[in-house]
Amino acid sequence: MTATPPLSLAGRTQRWKFGDGPTAGKTYEHTFSPDGTVKWREVGGTSTGKPSAEQQPATKYAAFEVAPGLHFVSYLSESGNTLTVLVNTNNRQLHGFASSAKEWYPLTGTLESSG
Repeated sequence: MTATPPLSLAGRTQRWKFGDGPTAGKTYEHTFSPDGTVKWREVGGTSTGKPSAEQQPATKYAAFEVAPGLHFVSYLSESGNTLTVLVNTNNRQLHGFASSAKEWYPLTGTLESSG
């Protein structure tokens, strides 16, 4: 039996802007659903042939609130890339890691908006 993952960000939409790594300077909107799936899209970017948030397959996520305002979030995309981020809603900072089977990047960024 598989346990239901923690979903501390369920029902929220957040925009994350990354300062480094492969997505440096880009902002992504993440919508965390109560059913345990997340959809994301680049904000203001040009299309690169990737599916829009509406076309993406359901991607499972987990989000733990490890302390008041600190959410530890992780998901594995269908492309095989993993994103793991500590979102600090108190000071609006992001710290995390993006990885694939062959690459690994430490990341920092900012929480641009949260709903």
